[in-house]
Amino acid sequence: MKIPACPFCTLPPERIEFSNMHGVVIRDGYPVSPGHTLVIPRRHMASYFDLEGEERDALLALLDEAKRRLDKALHPDGYNIGINDGAAAGQTVPHLHIHLIPRYHADRHDPRGGVRWVIPDKADYWTPR
Repeated sequence: MKIPACPFCTLPPERIEFSNMHGVVIRDGYPVSPGHTLVIPRRHMASYFDLEGEERDALLALLDEAKRRLDKALHPDGYNIGINDGAAAGQTVPHLHIHLIPRYHADRHDPRGGVRWVIPDKADYWTPR
């Protein structure tokens, strides 16, 4: 049985917004908001926890630069930053990628809880029960 190629290891050059020695930045192919961006290590690995220190620093530098560029181009009101690490966490592409999701006022009726909504029954901790 042939294993499909990793989509992040075989990115066409025109998808890459910018890069450094250890990673690349692309727009998400299925964005949840305008400007939804991915920061991806060049080395194929599934988990954030497998990064070497130099790789982690380089990816965080790309994350910072992606935010600066989104601030300038789209002026979002906030951001969600997320990593789905492992199938149980919802990771569907087994190559680490960091989501940088611009958020805009009124893009959700009540954005409180942010990333806690990955488990909806646990997200609303502020309403008395």
